[in-house]
Amino acid sequence: MRSTRMALNNWLHGGIAAFQFLTRLPIPVQIEYTGQVFRRSVVFYPLAGLVIGLILFFAGQGLRFMMPAMPAAVLLLGLWVFLTGGLHLDGLMDTADGILSHRPLEQMLEIMKDSRVGAMGVIVCVLHLLLKFSLLFSMLGSEQGGWKAASFFLVMIPIWSRWFMVVAIYGWPYARRESGLGSLFHGVTKGYVALSTVGALLVTTIAAAIGHSRLTALLGAVPAWSFVIGFFVLTFLGGYLAAVYISRKLGGLTGDTYGALNELLEAFLLLVAVAVCIT
Repeated sequence: MRSTRMALNNWLHGGIAAFQFLTRLPIPVQIEYTGQVFRRSVVFYPLAGLVIGLILFFAGQGLRFMMPAMPAAVLLLGLWVFLTGGLHLDGLMDTADGILSHRPLEQMLEIMKDSRVGAMGVIVCVLHLLLKFSLLFSMLGSEQGGWKAASFFLVMIPIWSRWFMVVAIYGWPYARRESGLGSLFHGVTKGYVALSTVGALLVTTIAAAIGHSRLTALLGAVPAWSFVIGFFVLTFLGGYLAAVYISRKLGGLTGDTYGALNELLEAFLLLVAVAVCIT
């Protein structure tokens, strides 16, 4: 009985760690951050993404009816950044500074460790945010049917982008010889990836079943399971290509590149949402 209680407590700490690490949602619980807690936390990454997606969905619903699409898109994007504390954007900027410097491997890794942001990081970040803003603007400014379908994607995108972070942690070696934030995830096993995948598939299936009428009104009689498989395949293919490119440049992945992959996948999946639901 005691061992069961301890196991449940350990997994609870993993869930709390996932939300405290990936979001800025107020969770006033003190836990000890150990390697084991960090490894277990990855199982809950899709759940943290679901909460972010639901907040964005309800905020988008409200903003869409309160003001024109352009200021609504700015506010929604600002909320999206606020919810994560800019954690993944920071990783994107550091990754861009390193990879786009075209320096030798060790110098690229040193550039990424520098707390200062370089020109390439700023440029990539600005272009990235402009792309996300334009896509949100297209979604919020679309007709009711288009928004209904696109808002389903808005819920799902944070789930699957964070799911692929778990795949990347397990699937590619850690690039730094010395320890860094990403090294805390050493030891993530197939079991953790499998649990994370089951969680992502489960919440997507439930959401697709609930929101199926929103999608079929615009896209026709498409079975709900096809959206689940679609998100899985698109996310894996897009993330795999990006991870392979980054890994070849750096000799592996780092904590910064995990965040960069999340941001790149969010933009990619937003592009797919607009292409499918709006155009």
